[in-house]
This record gives sequence, C-alpha cells and structure tokens, in this order.
Amino acid sequence: MSIFEGAAVAIATPFTEDDRVNFDELGRMIDYQIENGTDAIVICGTTGESSTLSYEEHDACIRYAVHHTAGRVPVIAGTGSNSTAEAIRLSTHAEANGADALLLVTPYYNKATQSGLIQHYTKIAQSVSIPVILYNVPSRTGVNILPETAVTLVQNVKNIVGVKEASGNIDQVAKLAALGGDELEIYSGNDTEITPICSLGGRGVISVLSNVAPKLAHDIVRNYLDGNAAESRRLQLAALPLIHALFCEVNPIPVKYALNLMGFNAGKTRLPLSEMSDAHKELVRNEMKKAGLLKEE
Repeated sequence: MSIFEGAAVAIATPFTEDDRVNFDELGRMIDYQIENGTDAIVICGTTGESSTLSYEEHDACIRYAVHHTAGRVPVIAGTGSNSTAEAIRLSTHAEANGADALLLVTPYYNKATQSGLIQHYTKIAQSVSIPVILYNVPSRTGVNILPETAVTLVQNVKNIVGVKEASGNIDQVAKLAALGGDELEIYSGNDTEITPICSLGGRGVISVLSNVAPKLAHDIVRNYLDGNAAESRRLQLAALPLIHALFCEVNPIPVKYALNLMGFNAGKTRLPLSEMSDAHKELVRNEMKKAGLLKEE
C-alpha cells in the first residue's frame, strides 16, 4: 500500500519579519493545499529550508503539521542529514511527533560510497517503525543512489519502501523501475518529469509546483493513473513555463516569492539564500499571471 498516490507538496516554511517560523501562516498554507487536492504534506524538506532550521524548529514544524493536518492527508517529515546520528535523532523525534512517514535525503558533502549509503539508510530506518522514502537529488548533495543500491535497501529493510527520484536521469529511473518492480514506490522529485516517471510506474510526485498550483500537480498525476495519459501529458507540457520560472533561481527562492505574490505571508528565505533578482521576479510574476494564479493588474 503506497504512502500516497498523486502529488505531495514539499511545503515552504513561512517566516515572520523577525525570522521566526510563522506557524499561523503554515496552517493557512496547509489548509490551502488540502482544499485544492494535495495528496500529502512533506514538511521540513528542501523547499522547507530544513538546512537552516534548528532542531527545535524542525521538531516544532513537524509536530504542528501533524496536529493541523489532523489526519486529512499523510504527513511526511524530511529528516535526512549528512550525519547518521543526527538523522536518527530527527527521525525518531518525527515518529514521536506523529509523522506518517519519513523522507531521507542522501548525506550531502561527505560523498559516501554505495556501501556507506546502505549502512547509513539501514541504521536510520531501523531506528523507527514508520515507512521511509529515500531522496535522491545528486545535483544538491553530490552523491547518487544507484538503482541497485535503492533496490537492495528496499528488499532488505522492511520499512524502506520508495525513492523520490530527482536525478534528472530518466534512464536511471527506468532501471530503478525494472529492478524494483512492485516492491518499490517511485515518486518524481522534478516537476518537469511527472508524466514521464508515472509512465515508468511512478506513484506520483513530491512537488515544488504544488505550493502555488496544487490542483494542477494533482491532476497531472491523477489523469495518468486513471488512464488518461493524453490529458496528463497536456497538463505537464502546459505547466513547463511556470515550473521553469519557479526554478529560475535556487529552490525555494522563487517559490517563496510566488507565494507572497499570491497573498501568503511566506516571508523571505534564510541566509545564505538571498532575495531574487528583479529580472527573475518579473519572470515569475508573468508566468504566474499566464497560469491564472494572479489577477491581471
């Protein structure tokens, strides 16, 4: 049984003007997501600026998301780290706070071997009883989970159930699907590849796009899974300009700007992520208008 099928939002973490987590606004954002078809909430992921959240903030965000979501959709907590001990600490606290599953990014900077990845993920997964999704994003971490490694983990660690694939390598995803079969749940980690990865047996997407267009991301997946591949493809292709705009600078700089344009109080990104350039602000604004997410001025 999948943790979810469809589109999970990698939800941004809103901050106040004095750079604290804005929990009231986080609740408003969660409600907006669920009301518009989001199938799961991923809290404290890359888009949630997990790398600049303190332990206390990390725990509090997960606890709040679980409480506010109140079982309406699954809550998946980002608890990865480049320290195995730190990831275990984050993961056990997330489980204690009621998370339905975990998302574990590959250990960044260390550049672990495939053997090291197997040992790292095994120790973390064995510290909890809830399901685990591996997160493969080599462009940000410097390490790639090979298909054979992912399948070894899924076959040998009972609560490792899937992979969020953001390598951008469709050949690798195809090999992962071929080796993993029905045992392995694959989710797209790139909004530009939702339909292609669903065509290889993917269950959906963990999405940045969903922050601003939750129904669109949900519908791309749902149409494919319901047998309407042509409509899924149409929606995927139509969404590309907006998706590219949301990645014109490093995530989550553009999407937080877009959320603010929509009337959410998402605040700024924390340093070292800086404010977006004026030219990119104009690009994001224009694509948001074209997508019908902003009123014409």
